[in-house]
Amino acid sequence: MDMDNKKGNYSILEKLYRRRKLNKGAKIVAIGGGTGLSMLLRGIKKYTNNITAIVTVGDDGGSSGRLREEMGILPPGDIRNCIAALADDEDLITKLFQYRFKNGEGLEGHSFGNLFLTALCSITGDMVRAVKESSNVLNIRGVVLPATLDDMKLAAKFEDGRVIHGESNIPEAHGKIKMLFTEPEHCHALPEAIAAIHDADLIILGPGSLYTSVIPNLLVDGIVEAIENSHAKKIYVCNIMTQPGETDNYSVASHVNALLTHANGKKIIDAVLVNDSLPDNISDGYAKSGSIPVRLDMENIVPIGIEVVSQKLILENKQGLVRHSSHRVARAVYYWYRRSVKR
Repeated sequence: MDMDNKKGNYSILEKLYRRRKLNKGAKIVAIGGGTGLSMLLRGIKKYTNNITAIVTVGDDGGSSGRLREEMGILPPGDIRNCIAALADDEDLITKLFQYRFKNGEGLEGHSFGNLFLTALCSITGDMVRAVKESSNVLNIRGVVLPATLDDMKLAAKFEDGRVIHGESNIPEAHGKIKMLFTEPEHCHALPEAIAAIHDADLIILGPGSLYTSVIPNLLVDGIVEAIENSHAKKIYVCNIMTQPGETDNYSVASHVNALLTHANGKKIIDAVLVNDSLPDNISDGYAKSGSIPVRLDMENIVPIGIEVVSQKLILENKQGLVRHSSHRVARAVYYWYRRSVKR
């Protein structure tokens, strides 16, 4: 047998071994939305194939918002990003799924994946079936589920008494959010999402926009109760920087308290994962936009009874941008889970 054939055989055997090992991996449920959830999934798929991503459906901006308004479907953007993140290989099909049209009447600004999901939803009559078929095409590791199939819209009550309607309008209001709520008031959780939470070994909340990506999932009827009653280990991945219009001047404890408040005080997390390193050349753009590093205030975290896991989580770059590294976040979360199980 020549060397090329040997290498080919080893490569196939290695892939089979890795797949078999990943198929036996922990059952992980990741809950969130936006770029934060897809970032996390890219890292987590290295540790297990048993992943369920539960995705918020409150988005009303951009391509998703247009499709929601014009076609009457759930916003597909965050769902599309999660499907792409869990793809076995980010090859041509995945790039096609993420391709965004730069011109063309009616097409400009839309992504191919959003249109594909919209068409499948129309054909199958159901976004869940559309997502399953899309997932099969991309051969993804795991399952992507919308938190609810109801036409959920977000609204926020601010401390100054204003009530702002629409996910995309909330950060633009520039005030301190007192409470987030949904319209209609009661949105029903997808049964498959509840079942996944019930069966999970590990539940991860975040990272991502606190009020428009993470908390909206907790407002869906049944989600909080399912998390509380699950025997899974539960961790929240805190944002590294504050988000202007949503979390101005928020500390780690502020993020955690907002989660717990919207969970009606129920114990939905055991630990919070925080970043403990920043680039020396942090970009001036953050200060100009009013975004600052999220401060770790242990004195306020300890009384809540939440464990703090502090590690370097940032992606190295020369531009001084502060971004989560999918590899570092996934590794930190997974090793915390392993340690927690052994205790």
